[in-house]
Amino acid sequence: MKNLFWVRETKAFIKNMMVHSLLLKNSGILLYKLSGRRPWSLGYSIYKYNFIRDILENRLNVFDGKILPAHYGFRMDERVVEYPWFFSRLKPHELIILDAGSILNHYEILSLQYLRNRKLYISTLFYEGIHCFENMPSYTYEDLRDLSYQDEFFDAVVCISTLEHIGMDNTFLYTPDLKKKENDKYAYLEAVKELKRVIKKGRALYLTMPYGRYKNHGWFQVFDKEMVRRLVQQFAPSQMSEVYFKYEYHQWNYSHQEACQDGYYFDIHKQKGYNKISPAASESVICLELIK
Repeated sequence: MKNLFWVRETKAFIKNMMVHSLLLKNSGILLYKLSGRRPWSLGYSIYKYNFIRDILENRLNVFDGKILPAHYGFRMDERVVEYPWFFSRLKPHELIILDAGSILNHYEILSLQYLRNRKLYISTLFYEGIHCFENMPSYTYEDLRDLSYQDEFFDAVVCISTLEHIGMDNTFLYTPDLKKKENDKYAYLEAVKELKRVIKKGRALYLTMPYGRYKNHGWFQVFDKEMVRRLVQQFAPSQMSEVYFKYEYHQWNYSHQEACQDGYYFDIHKQKGYNKISPAASESVICLELIK
């Protein structure tokens, strides 16, 4: 655990080299393709974020409808729908943004035009690498259940695939703090309460979580219908929208609650035997826009 900082620093350094070197980047992508596009194999992350950036910069309009293009997100994890969903809904007046969980903390995301002329704050448990830009984010290391920000400070809060880790064993991957080795199924409700507190009235909380058949994986949990109901009840939005995505037939597409209720999660850290019809991680996700 003492080496977690240096492990993350080394990984960040290697990834930055690959991102900024066209030769290394193309080599990584080629290796991924030669491996049969196997999720989490060498080059997967570079390929995935290159794909996501292309969608966000050139083809975000595909998220205007209810059907995604054929083969969209083939053998890639849920980030390929979560990021575009969020940026397709981000409003021009949402200028002061909290990234609750550090999901935007990737060079390919932070350098997007959508985040220029906005002030981004990043809150997460532990150091995950820092990206230097002219208008670089403000980093804070804290528990989302006890935020340091004043009431109604943010125009918007985005929390992508983070709530499922609240109250779970975060020492597995995210922090050396042994106090964060927990097993509290409903701890996420305290985080929702805090996130609502720091949002301005009439502004949005953008949330995504793995959705389907409930399962506690130890370091995270898959949300089911009852957990989502409690979440919405805790936030008590004045307005809300609810969108589901599912990976099936070798691609991601829009879906609905009933079709996703038995969704499962392939845990690359604890499961073996990945097969070609499995999703890279979550089989289905729920995306919520909750207006305070």
